[in-house]
Amino acid sequence: MKMALSLAERGRGWTSPNPMVGAVVVKDGKVVGKGYHQTAGGPHAEVYALQEAGDDAKGATLYVTLEPCNHTGRTPPCTHAILKSGTSRLVAGMKDPNPRVTGGGLGYLRGQGLDVAVGVCEDECRRLNEIFIKYAGTTLPFVILKCAATLDGRMATRTGDSKWITNPSSRHFVHELRHAVDAVMVGIGTVLKDNPQLTTRLEGRKGSDPMRIVLDTRLSIPPGAKLLHLSSDSDTLLVIGSSVLPEKRKLLQRAGVQLLAMDGHEDQIDLKALVRELGRREITSLLIEGGSRVNGSVLRAGIVDKVYMFYAPKICGGDDGVPICAGPGVERMAESMRLKDISVHRFEDDVMIEGYVNND
Repeated sequence: MKMALSLAERGRGWTSPNPMVGAVVVKDGKVVGKGYHQTAGGPHAEVYALQEAGDDAKGATLYVTLEPCNHTGRTPPCTHAILKSGTSRLVAGMKDPNPRVTGGGLGYLRGQGLDVAVGVCEDECRRLNEIFIKYAGTTLPFVILKCAATLDGRMATRTGDSKWITNPSSRHFVHELRHAVDAVMVGIGTVLKDNPQLTTRLEGRKGSDPMRIVLDTRLSIPPGAKLLHLSSDSDTLLVIGSSVLPEKRKLLQRAGVQLLAMDGHEDQIDLKALVRELGRREITSLLIEGGSRVNGSVLRAGIVDKVYMFYAPKICGGDDGVPICAGPGVERMAESMRLKDISVHRFEDDVMIEGYVNND
């Protein structure tokens, strides 16, 4: 199963809205077939592994990180391929989290006489597909907040200078995050200050560009912004206030930019309504790379699932720089947001804290 998990990881960034899945066929203590789900709409991991195993699949054990599908989607049911191969035993890492199909594949194979086990390395399998699990159960995107700050909690100096807080290794990891998600979101303040591209740039290999989303209530993005003139397979979506005049909208729509008008309050987009709309558009994951105002807003809105906090060994040394979050905070420490399942990583001299928002 550890080998299957490693194989599944190769599909990261390419399988959405499908899960990442790996499969391994073992016979007489030897691996005779391996495979992973490579792209949405393509063959599933089990099919690749069984094809590689060929006749050796007869009487073998199939290890797969996720319950095999028992329904026809863009591909035929994997349960049928498993039965046809002559495999005698199935070991699944976890059940399918989709409430409409969970347990169906395992039950069908048991009914056909296969020896079926489930729950091997389940925690690792669930962590691998945390995005798919949330979306399958809620149709809401899995939301990740990424921040970078000095040790005294500043995202920029008093003049707004922020290049660069973190080192190249940390920034490379952020591009891996972009590759892994469906969309990346910033506020218009970040666009005006940094003029980012928000594309994925990975050394030595091709990455998948996420959809680029900008919170721009008044539609004040400048015509020359890099986001509006990219050669990319993904789209740019501007989330605007419902009061923006139609004439102003048409100017950008002619340029091929998508606009999404959302209601809000006091010049603020309704973020909960926004993530619901993104879910309806099959955006299963959202990476937020905003400034302090956006960071504070998304945390107060309660839409964040996971946090990556990068800290560089630098100190601004004053109270006049840009904090990680802007806007009203809690009144008492007991009301502060807590993270769970914490892990700490080093990127050379930078430290990253990874954790999940405790919404219990």
